[in-house]
Amino acid sequence: MRGACIFCSIVRGELEASIVRRGEGWVAFLDTRPVFKGHVLVVPPVHRETLADLEPAEVEPLFSAVRRMSAAVPAALGAQGTFVAMNNKISQSVPHLHVHVVPRSKSDGLKGFFWPRHKYDGAEEMEAYRAKIATALG
Repeated sequence: MRGACIFCSIVRGELEASIVRRGEGWVAFLDTRPVFKGHVLVVPPVHRETLADLEPAEVEPLFSAVRRMSAAVPAALGAQGTFVAMNNKISQSVPHLHVHVVPRSKSDGLKGFFWPRHKYDGAEEMEAYRAKIATALG
């Protein structure tokens, strides 16, 4: 994947980016197409496409950075909170794991989630989905 991934190129310093901070196991930079100004992306420094691709030892440093960023963004910008999100493959504009930390305020105009909600047909269907997921976990 070396050379082909935009985020890997940013991490290596080959592409210019507004780096907020680097730490052991993570790099944070401003999104060039922000939902709101101050929208930060937090990425692992090694190429990982999805959350499931992270090595166990890579999880804690990345998500500790996301946790810290979710507190720093509103404090720095006067926002009331943040929206923290991550896509895995679907809607992932860059195939390198990245966590969005977006500043939010009640009057910002962003309404709820970006996807429709669906109801289960009943408790039996809900149980079938639960069982399938539990089985896949092993």
